[in-house]
Amino acid sequence: TYLPGDSWEGVEGPDPVLDPWARWKAEHPDDLFVLNVPMAAPNETGISDQEAATQLRRGVAGEFDQHYRTLASRLVAKGLQDAVLVPGWEMNGTTYSHRCAPDPEAWKAFYRRVVTVLRSQPGQNFRFDFTSSRGTDDISWQKCYPGDDVVDIIGMDNYDQPPGASWEEYVGQPDGLQAQVDFAAAHGKPVSYPEWGLYRYGDNPQFVRDMHGWMISHDTVYSTLTDYCPHGVYECTQNPESARVVRELFGRPG
Repeated sequence: TYLPGDSWEGVEGPDPVLDPWARWKAEHPDDLFVLNVPMAAPNETGISDQEAATQLRRGVAGEFDQHYRTLASRLVAKGLQDAVLVPGWEMNGTTYSHRCAPDPEAWKAFYRRVVTVLRSQPGQNFRFDFTSSRGTDDISWQKCYPGDDVVDIIGMDNYDQPPGASWEEYVGQPDGLQAQVDFAAAHGKPVSYPEWGLYRYGDNPQFVRDMHGWMISHDTVYSTLTDYCPHGVYECTQNPESARVVRELFGRPG
């Protein structure tokens, strides 16, 4: 799930967001809780590159530390101390205010600061997932990598959409799936797919088969099939052929 990025209060992990997941985790202690953590607020506004860079530098200076201290404290208090946290996801694109391209060095330094603050909470056992979107987008995600000491998992969000129009292109393109697993192996890290699903090419069961085969043949910690339309198959009913393959390969949601 995701913390709301509309305000810094949202980044602190408000009770209405975390409490249902805390109850779920208490009932499923062996399952994995993954939480995307914004590195800017508001995080989905069309701010300029200059504004984005300024926000990153303010983060490096420690201006937002208290929000992450509060988040860490709340997670531990609610029994979510072993969460996988995904700060600044899809940093290589242009969707989010916490994007990397306006100042990669500041982005890396801010990510490191966020992780340091979160790790300072007594009782925490967090893992940190560095997650890009597939492809180069606005900047190569490799230029944003903040260091092995603050990253536990190398993630990639992968939808059936450009750049590329075939599985072979998704794998072989610059900063694509092969680049991800090669980079992870070189840094001694497992991989993840925090978001994946259908999109521009419609109901495509072969994409589901390809994703399943890719994940089971690599050191994959977890994946999340995005289920709202047009991406998914459980709540979204517009992809019946893919739904059949998802249920065959992955089963039904628990």
